[in-house]
Amino acid sequence: MYQKTDQELLEQYARKKDNRILGELLQRYTLLLFGVCMKYLKSEEESRDAVQQIYLKVITELPKYKIDHFKAWLYMVAKNHCLMKLRERKSGKGTALELSDTHAAVPAEDRTIDLKIEKEKKLQLMEASLEELQKDQQICLKLFYLEKKSYQEIAEERGYTLLQVKSYIQNGKRNLKILIEKKLNSNHY
Repeated sequence: MYQKTDQELLEQYARKKDNRILGELLQRYTLLLFGVCMKYLKSEEESRDAVQQIYLKVITELPKYKIDHFKAWLYMVAKNHCLMKLRERKSGKGTALELSDTHAAVPAEDRTIDLKIEKEKKLQLMEASLEELQKDQQICLKLFYLEKKSYQEIAEERGYTLLQVKSYIQNGKRNLKILIEKKLNSNHY
C-alpha cells in the first residue's frame, strides 16, 4: 500500500486544513517526539504531557510556515518546547534553592541547563543565518550537512557540476561563519 510522503501530506493539509491529515503526519513521529522529550525532561509522565502540548503547538504553528523538512522542523519544535520546560523548572527552583541546604548540590544541574540553553541559542542563530545565505549555498549546505548527501548526489539532484557543489559548500560555510560572528559580536541572539 502506498504511503504518502511527509511533503504530500503537508501539501494536502495546506489545501484542506483538515487536522486528520496533520494527525496522520504527527502519528509517524510520536516515538521521535517522546524520545526527544525523555532525553531532555527525564520523566516519562512529563514527556507524555509534553508530546501532547507539542501536538497542540504544531496545530497552531504549522499554518504560519512553509515547511520543507517536517521531521527536522518537528524535532526543533520539540527540543525548544523541552528547553522552555527546563527553563521553567529552573526558575521555579530558584526560590526553593535559596531556602534549602542542598544549595551546593544543584549548580551542576543548573550549569547543564544553561549550557543546553546556550547551545540551543547558537543553533537558532545558525539556522537564522543559514536562511540569509545565497540560495545555492543554502541548498547545498542543507543537503550536505543536514541530509548527509554526497557532492555527487547533490550535483545530480540539483543539476550542478561537482565543482559548483564544492564551491557553494565552501563559500556557504565561510559566509555562514561570517554572519554568525557578526551577530554574536552585536549580541543579536
